[in-house]
Amino acid sequence: MTTVINKIIKHTFMMTKIKNSSKVIVTLLLTLLFVSCGYNEEVVSELSIDREFAPVDLTARIRNQTTVELNWTKTENISNYVVEFSADDPSFTTIFKTEQVTVDQLPIQIRLEGETEYSIRVKAISPRGLDDSSWSIITARTLTEQIMLPSEPGDIKPLEAILRWEAGLNVTHFILEPGNIRHDISAQEKASGIATITGLTSETDYAATLYNSAKIRGTASFKTGIDVGNNTLVLPSDDIFQKIADAAPGDILLFEQGDYTAQVGRITLDKSITLRGLRRDFKPTLKVSFSIGAGANDVNLIDLDLTGDVPTELLDVVRYSEAGNYNSLLISGCIIHDYNRSFLAGNVSNAVIQTITVENSILSNIITSGGDFIDFRTTNVLNLNVTTSTFNNCAPERDFFRIDDSGSLFQTSATTNVTMDSCTLNACNLSSGRRVLYVRFVANQIIVKNTLISNSGGMYSNQSKTDDSIQFINNNYFNAAGYFNSAIPRYDNSGNHTELNPGYENAAAGNFKITNQTLIDNAVGDPRWRQ
Repeated sequence: MTTVINKIIKHTFMMTKIKNSSKVIVTLLLTLLFVSCGYNEEVVSELSIDREFAPVDLTARIRNQTTVELNWTKTENISNYVVEFSADDPSFTTIFKTEQVTVDQLPIQIRLEGETEYSIRVKAISPRGLDDSSWSIITARTLTEQIMLPSEPGDIKPLEAILRWEAGLNVTHFILEPGNIRHDISAQEKASGIATITGLTSETDYAATLYNSAKIRGTASFKTGIDVGNNTLVLPSDDIFQKIADAAPGDILLFEQGDYTAQVGRITLDKSITLRGLRRDFKPTLKVSFSIGAGANDVNLIDLDLTGDVPTELLDVVRYSEAGNYNSLLISGCIIHDYNRSFLAGNVSNAVIQTITVENSILSNIITSGGDFIDFRTTNVLNLNVTTSTFNNCAPERDFFRIDDSGSLFQTSATTNVTMDSCTLNACNLSSGRRVLYVRFVANQIIVKNTLISNSGGMYSNQSKTDDSIQFINNNYFNAAGYFNSAIPRYDNSGNHTELNPGYENAAAGNFKITNQTLIDNAVGDPRWRQ
């Protein structure tokens, strides 16, 4: 009997391959039952079916607002499928769209309309004369449709903006807020997909919504540029050092686009001031460094292209050089490159900075020869926020953040707060002993979130003084194993990090646009590279 049973088992699993394992198990159990009861009739050697089995493991994921990505388990012998969509109709009374899909197309992305609950069903088409399978069904809700296109350089001005969308699609008007500004789209604008919105206010954050009658077809947000107005306009032909020296405390100097690099030197700031590019998309290029002294309580560097120069000792981008109580430093929308020592530094006791903010900037080739990247050893910084920025080949052989406990606030109740959010770091801290968070201020609290670190041999910190409860949220490490290595005292122990290859388009050329869809969906890294 045992020999017979073994032959039956072997025979059963050599039958025609069937994905429905439960039917195979039932057949096997019945066969064993019949044998054990002395059943002598001929054993059925194959399961008779009259239709294909339905697709299994069907998934639907929304990509790019209104595109649904469908996938399911591939089945042997099945090459063709039918996919049907119904809109806000779970009974499939009306079919909105039908697609013929081959197995080679999986996973497949299909564009739909926005803000709609779709019921989706998939069936297999038989290649062997059987009936088609029954339907596998799933649902997915699309987000607000997005047919807006990115702006091009020069589109956004102080008092007007050019908005772009997919040409030829049905659209009727824009509504911009604040101000409830309505712009009706002409036939020519509809055909070209380009409209110019006038009557705007400078330095204002606008939200634009594109409609087709009552239906939203896209959204865009932008900030208008600064208007010269009562501010000081600086031209490439001007003496920039004299212009800055002549400025009154609190003045805003607007640099017209152009090349200022023939004027090389260190700019000493002893008053609150804003130095800003007039045109965000055409940043003025300067070969300077900044020395901040007493009186420069609030300094803003915005929309500038800054480069260093070793022969003239332009080694640091910004260095605090005198004791004092400083309120803020803002670096926003800048391109900064080719400085030999530090990005931000201060080694003056009795200097206290309340807040430093770095945002929306790209920094490269800050090689930290003789200093660390952000280097405050005796100067005290209480709040340091680095967000939405990219760092490439910065501090290749030194530390990224260095904040020591040697300043005037040493052993007081003060706390240093460090936040790094939505940044991309590539080829920084290359050596295994180098740290991103070399923070030793007596009390420190650190958050690292939505950040992408790649091609780094470094780590977060091996210092006992570094915050022992760092908040790590939604970070990704590629070719950077030291950042989640539990053998290192301060590592990403969140359990929610990923280790995916971002698939940079051209890192060697400074293009860190990511192609990994999961990282795009998870909103990891500098946002500029996810668009």
